[in-house]
Amino acid sequence: MSTSTDRRPTDVGPKAAATTSRGNGFRTDIQALRAVAVLAVVVNHLWPKGLTGGYVGVDVFFVISGYLITSHLDREIIRTGRVRLRRFYARRVRRLLPAAFVVLGLSIGLAYLLLPYPRWEATAWESFAAATYWENWLLAAKSVDYSAANAAASLVRHYWSLSVEEQFYLFWPLLLLLFFKIGRRRWVVAGVAVMGALSLAFSVYWTSAHPSEAYFITPVRVWEFAIGAGVALAASKLVLSEKIAGLAAFLGFMLIVFSALAYDHHTPFPGYTALVPAAGTGLVIISGLRSGRQWHTAVTASWPVQFVGGISYSLYLWHWPVLLVAPFVVGELTTPQLLGVLAVSLVLAWVSKVVIEDRGMEWGPLVRSSRLTFAGMVAGLVVVSVLAGGLQWTYTRHVAQAERDAAAGIGGPCHGAAAMIATNGCPNPLGPARTVAMGPVNEYWRNAPECRLTDEHKAGDKPTTSICDFSGGASSAEKVWLVGDSHAQQWQAPLFELARERRWVLKLGLLGGCPFADVRFTGYRGKASEEDTKRCTDWTSRMTDVVAADMPSMVFLSFFARRESVDDRSGRSQTEQYRAGLEPRWRKWTDAGARVVVLTDPPLNGEVRSPDCVALNPANPGACAVERSKAQPADPLTEVARSNPNVTLVDLTDHFCDEQRCHAVVGNVAVYYDQDHLNAEFSRTLKPMLAASLK
Repeated sequence: MSTSTDRRPTDVGPKAAATTSRGNGFRTDIQALRAVAVLAVVVNHLWPKGLTGGYVGVDVFFVISGYLITSHLDREIIRTGRVRLRRFYARRVRRLLPAAFVVLGLSIGLAYLLLPYPRWEATAWESFAAATYWENWLLAAKSVDYSAANAAASLVRHYWSLSVEEQFYLFWPLLLLLFFKIGRRRWVVAGVAVMGALSLAFSVYWTSAHPSEAYFITPVRVWEFAIGAGVALAASKLVLSEKIAGLAAFLGFMLIVFSALAYDHHTPFPGYTALVPAAGTGLVIISGLRSGRQWHTAVTASWPVQFVGGISYSLYLWHWPVLLVAPFVVGELTTPQLLGVLAVSLVLAWVSKVVIEDRGMEWGPLVRSSRLTFAGMVAGLVVVSVLAGGLQWTYTRHVAQAERDAAAGIGGPCHGAAAMIATNGCPNPLGPARTVAMGPVNEYWRNAPECRLTDEHKAGDKPTTSICDFSGGASSAEKVWLVGDSHAQQWQAPLFELARERRWVLKLGLLGGCPFADVRFTGYRGKASEEDTKRCTDWTSRMTDVVAADMPSMVFLSFFARRESVDDRSGRSQTEQYRAGLEPRWRKWTDAGARVVVLTDPPLNGEVRSPDCVALNPANPGACAVERSKAQPADPLTEVARSNPNVTLVDLTDHFCDEQRCHAVVGNVAVYYDQDHLNAEFSRTLKPMLAASLK
């Protein structure tokens, strides 16, 4: 994967035959739509800043799938009054699963051979979920786990939309048949229209209320299938004149291209914005319901376009794992390497199409026996599950070994942050890290054994507070708070050490992606939903009073102010808006007798270098060094604290950076856990410097 982590995971629809009810003839325009959609997705993944909205390819395929499958089912229901479900599902199995299972199995092997062990667990679990077609729900659950928000993508994350499609295939024929039995074909049309409208309304609401989850879950996508289904059911009434059909095709392609170019990761999606590519796809399909050539046929029916459309399913399956393992084979991906990824993906897709997809569909024993087809499906599930289980078991063993290595880690004046102290005389303070793979032992959010999570002061339904009692039960123990977001949480490792030494009762109040200030919060790296904004502002207001009422001796505060945007529409700078929202809260704490300590945010990581830089350059960490001015730009929180005489500012930047550059490895320890947060091992080595700053 390239350095951007904001791209959305997407997928193409299953390889259904591009046929239409109009004589069951092959439609080159639908095959061309496949080519456009898959190239949009692939280019978005390879060059996310070049085609920011390429993820709309998934919406194109959902509409196509709804059209093709409903056309087939409609003909069968009208002709026979029933659906041969065994035959229908067996055909889906033969068309989709052989290639899907092969890529899953090989992806598990590639993960084991090429990726750092911390990435094995996600690939193992998601491979099992992908094979059983519930991965979209697994990713929806992960999307609301803030600790998982920066996790590196697995090699099979792109299977999520295949899960959506298979869930659609599971219930759609049954639903159409039910509508037909109730009131013949008019009920089928009405039922599809009602379901589509309800799904669209739910999609708009859920995208606004829960944007991360909404991207993955099936109910918010049903309306896109319903658009295609509606075109199929009304096909005989939608045949347009040549001129109108040409205009419809032009507008349809333009809507798809516009959304691919104009949308980005800030766009609320799917929701109402998905109407643009979905409607565009519907218009192109409608325009092709009439016989004869169209104005675009010379291009859309050309061999290159039809070739890409024909291999679109395999191309999508292959390009994602190839892209993610490539950096661990050739190093950082520049344009020539990315073009190589594209070329390799095209070759693998072509081979997969010819050797696996086509033969799977045409192999006589499977075609003649649905029972044998389903037996093959079960065998494939068993093989993938065994491979995934083996990878998970191996991952667990590596985790245990990493725990033992950390417990026996090297200390002393040249270990970690202390190596930047010139008087320590460290011979190679910026040498290679002993460990470059960041596993559970390095998790910045790990609580100490003395901590217990409490249900008090929730933000919505999310617990936010922990009490860590290092006092040994002393009634006069000093009370200390650490509050903020995950960028405060990354400081808890050294604070645990300090609390254990000083016998504090340390309390944590933490909510990810939420600035701890009385500001008009607009979003973390983008626009936040109204629900998230209200949850953040309500929680910080309440916690300000909770901390003051507890009368602690110290309050440590930090949050990612550089990327947590605020806008009170006054035109003031971010710093001035933060000043107005911070200083009254700080006064409330100092009036209660607390010393307020602001922890300066560490230098940036994933925004100025590849998050995988240390892993990709284990023997040459200097390749990951970044100019100090670039890695540590101005921070509104630090600027406000620096000018406030009643606040203690702890700025440890000199233990990350020399005068010119900031480093990703210091004292043989990797500095960062992920693109945003500190490695707990490195953070822990900052304890002496943090203690010295409090004197």
